[in-house]
Amino acid sequence: MSTATVLANPAKMIAKGAPHVIHNDKELEAYTEALFNLTALENPSPSEMDAIELLSLLVERYEDEHWPITEVDPVSVVRYLIEKGNLTQRDLIPEFGTESAVSMFLSGQRNLSLEQIRKLSKRFKLSADVFISAAGAGA
Repeated sequence: MSTATVLANPAKMIAKGAPHVIHNDKELEAYTEALFNLTALENPSPSEMDAIELLSLLVERYEDEHWPITEVDPVSVVRYLIEKGNLTQRDLIPEFGTESAVSMFLSGQRNLSLEQIRKLSKRFKLSADVFISAAGAGA
């Protein structure tokens, strides 16, 4: 039985036994389509909810292994936003307070304060998380 046939009804697939680990992009596509169809249901049954959970885990595992998202540091994010927005350091004075504060942050001499993170998040309509490094932001 092909993967596409089994995935035509993921609830039955779960009832008959767990699907296998995703091994390639073709299987990923089939699992993702099945997951999309299940999550579009207005009132999924308990077995459909189980299928959603299991398929989500399998898809996430495959994507984490084959399509990892690397963490980007806040300085790189701000540099990117400056470049793509055709901005200058002076344009960020409202978020940083002074042009020297912008320069110190971009040179790695200073972390962002909580208030700067809030202002950058609001200005660029991005989650505050993108402006917080794994090491943490200064206060």
